[in-house]
Amino acid sequence: MANLDGPDVGARTRDEHAVIIAGGGPTGLMLAGELALAGVDVAIVEKRPSQDLAGSRAGGLHARTIEILDQRGIADRFLAEGQKAQATGFAGVHFDLGDFPTRHPYSLGLRQNHIERILAGWIDELKAPIYRGVEVTGFAQDDTGVDVELSDGRSLRARYLVGCDGGRSRVRKAAGIAFPGSDPTTSNLIAVAELAETPPEWGVRRDALGTHALGRVEYEIRDGEIVYADHGPVGVLVTEQQVGQTSEPTLGDLSAALIAVYGTDYGIHSPTSISRFTDAARQAASYRQGRVLIAGDAAHVHPPDGGQGLQTGVQDAVNLGWKLAQVIKGVSPDSLLDSYQAERHPIGARVLRNTMASIVLRREDQRTKALRDILAELLGMDEPRRRFAAMQAGLDIHYDLGEGRPLLGRRMPDLELVTEDGPLRVFTLLHDARPVLLNLGEAAGLDITPWTDRVRRIDARYEGVWDLPALGPVAAPTAVLIRPDGHVAWVGEGDRSGLAEALGRWFGPPTLS
Repeated sequence: MANLDGPDVGARTRDEHAVIIAGGGPTGLMLAGELALAGVDVAIVEKRPSQDLAGSRAGGLHARTIEILDQRGIADRFLAEGQKAQATGFAGVHFDLGDFPTRHPYSLGLRQNHIERILAGWIDELKAPIYRGVEVTGFAQDDTGVDVELSDGRSLRARYLVGCDGGRSRVRKAAGIAFPGSDPTTSNLIAVAELAETPPEWGVRRDALGTHALGRVEYEIRDGEIVYADHGPVGVLVTEQQVGQTSEPTLGDLSAALIAVYGTDYGIHSPTSISRFTDAARQAASYRQGRVLIAGDAAHVHPPDGGQGLQTGVQDAVNLGWKLAQVIKGVSPDSLLDSYQAERHPIGARVLRNTMASIVLRREDQRTKALRDILAELLGMDEPRRRFAAMQAGLDIHYDLGEGRPLLGRRMPDLELVTEDGPLRVFTLLHDARPVLLNLGEAAGLDITPWTDRVRRIDARYEGVWDLPALGPVAAPTAVLIRPDGHVAWVGEGDRSGLAEALGRWFGPPTLS
């Protein structure tokens, strides 16, 4: 790992990079990878001395996130270590994605510490440096860049700073970005520790206080069921009786919460991690302030119900990365970055809405149970199931790119194309994070010579049905312009009407011969 810590950098006073990312979690790592793929000089500042992550935190990847990793050619690294399961759900109702038109119609059970380790390995291959054991404590921006102050007294210079430093983001606060939303009504402790006594039953318990769970950290999924190991550390989730505590949780707090729910703490000891989360839901008023941007939890926090946080952060990074790279390289004007806010803020708002609703529907009073039962009946019908499952899995994301065909602004399906050189998957074309013009009709009329230094053209055929998870079958286009994030920027209908405008909008002005 290209870590910049210790004596070898002690004498440095002002290192310069094109982009500094504050925070080396999944969002920061993914963003660094996107920028490094584009040849941008990017560095991460991460307060942890290593990539090791205490505790489990997020527990997996949803379908669209797996697709994104597949677009970069690294999905197999995660699939090799995770366990496939039908774990997408809403308010306790689980959805089967098995009939969805995607190569990954499932969720992947994989702890966040493993997700980060694999992403960090990818970043190491791309040679993006990481300043470890330090934090961003402040910054000052001017017309050409940002001076970034670190907790050890060093200073860095960058053209742009991106805060991926969590819900309590120092970058967001220092930028003066408002963070409106709702205050917490519930508080939970999550921990990994050892138990002296074996609980009579593993799994989830729900009561009037909230949701609780006990389970071995190590588990397998067999025939769709979780089978816990018979030894090893235990993951604990328990709802606290009091809301509003701001101090760091202790073993005593965890013990008291367990006793209140289970009548015993099972002799809990030797915690690896203890943290607290609430059902507060907040979203940044803006994802950008000048040369400072934010992504992931720094831009939106919400209840963890449905496992949406990590997914949304990674997708923020992939939306932002190629745009920031083009601005850095002078391909596109700085105004392209405004589309990051325009596209991702509504997605974050929807995630907040869904997680808040899901938490409310998990209450155990009789009225909420009745409402939840009715909702479960509705979601058992095929059309509502497909819509909600696509939404929760991230497969229905639709950016408003103007009027046009249903495919415009949506994720490009991973079609198995036929080319002169043999079969070729669409996602394979996106491994290097470059835009692609896919010509599926007559070659005439699609001359993109003024953009060939930036956009790759592929002539191919596809004979199958175009099927989208949220919409169903759609009419086959004759050509599509695919952005590096895998979303469709232009749809051809037998001519090149609007193509030049789309190329200029997303990939800069034409090169004059």
